Amino acid sequence: MSLKTFRGGIHPSEHKEPTRDLPIEYVPAPTSVVIHLTQAIGAQNQPLVKVGDRVLKGQKIGDVQACPAAAVHASITGIVKKIEPAPQSNLKDGMAVFIEADGTNETAYMPPLDAFVCSREEAIARLRDAGVVGMGGASFPTDVKLAPPADKPVDTIIANGAECEPYLTIDYRTMIESPADVVEGLAIAAHIVGATRAVVAIESNKADALPVIEQQFAGHSHGIPMEAVLVATKYPEGGEKMLIKAVTGREVPSHGLPADIGVIVQNVGTLKAIKEAFADGKPLIERGFTVSGGACATPKNLYAPIGTLIADLIPNVIQISDDLRKVMFGGPMMGVAVPSLQIPVAKGTSGIVFFTAAESKQYVERQCIRCGRCADACPARLLPMLLNAALLSDDLNRADAIGLVDCFECGACSYVCPARIPLTQQFKLGKDLLRNQRAKEARHGK
Repeated sequence: MSLKTFRGGIHPSEHKEPTRDLPIEYVPAPTSVVIHLTQAIGAQNQPLVKVGDRVLKGQKIGDVQACPAAAVHASITGIVKKIEPAPQSNLKDGMAVFIEADGTNETAYMPPLDAFVCSREEAIARLRDAGVVGMGGASFPTDVKLAPPADKPVDTIIANGAECEPYLTIDYRTMIESPADVVEGLAIAAHIVGATRAVVAIESNKADALPVIEQQFAGHSHGIPMEAVLVATKYPEGGEKMLIKAVTGREVPSHGLPADIGVIVQNVGTLKAIKEAFADGKPLIERGFTVSGGACATPKNLYAPIGTLIADLIPNVIQISDDLRKVMFGGPMMGVAVPSLQIPVAKGTSGIVFFTAAESKQYVERQCIRCGRCADACPARLLPMLLNAALLSDDLNRADAIGLVDCFECGACSYVCPARIPLTQQFKLGKDLLRNQRAKEARHGK
């Protein structure tokens, strides 16, 4: 029987073997952390502390009265040494709080809260106060995602356990090692939005996780109908719109959101964080991520405090070879190459991949031969060659008309292009230019 999937997609080498069967290692608290004040899509947080303050692990140190936004918290107990801009994985400097550990482990967690007894408003406020965001990479505030407009009722919530990005295995290990937390978080999320169906979607190359998850339904579903399903192993199966199509058969409309068709998708790591926010009162101050790649002599799945610098993981936690050429936050398809090891783990860090020179090939771009491979691969059913032509002609309106904003930058088109045209890079830039143009038009009343 064929597995559920979507149209298009590609099959890049998985590179998951080095870490697939390695249990998550918990990294000891570092002597210092660099915590960026804004780590989610939305408004810029303001510092709630000042230099010289002593802060406790779990204490809120950044927030803003705006929506969307996500609070940030101290991941260690110590002294605030400075508050200033610091490099982050999006290649932009952002205001950050530098904390030096004082050797203690005092915490300032919130009191536990029963998600099935409290009001919906209280539940949403808890997620907001805990700073929970999407941990699959998007970093969208979870409190906003679980509060769709009243005219858009949600009947289905999907736990995203696809993890289609090459090299990354942290979501798989989370399902294997913390299945009760994942299912409990799924039940909480479903209860908050009023969903009557909850589905855990797992790629077929992780089929052994399915019975592990299913065994937790009896004790943690809280009466919400749940099922676990296998979907095809294909990239980008874990893309939100692709997974919805595979699991429900529904299609998110152009310029639309999953809630428009009654569905919400949450990463399995996010669900674990949701459970911890309610059961333990624990804010999102730590996260799991995979470290791998040809230049990583000790590939692992790690769980570390937010704000831990890559440099502080070397050499005590991971060993890096002399042939290191490139470091990527995230995976090779949707990740970002960073110029320094002085960049901290953030809420959206799902992996750090260390590439050798041989793995970091640079290609010469040639002229498009109009082969159509990019269109065949595009999971959003776009025509990348036409989008690229519009952008090269500086015709943003044309690019917008043929679907530029529906591109979610999965990288499939660039991967298959025989002319080595950096299509995804072009589309990222094009969307930035389009946003700027629309903002300018709005300011001038056009």
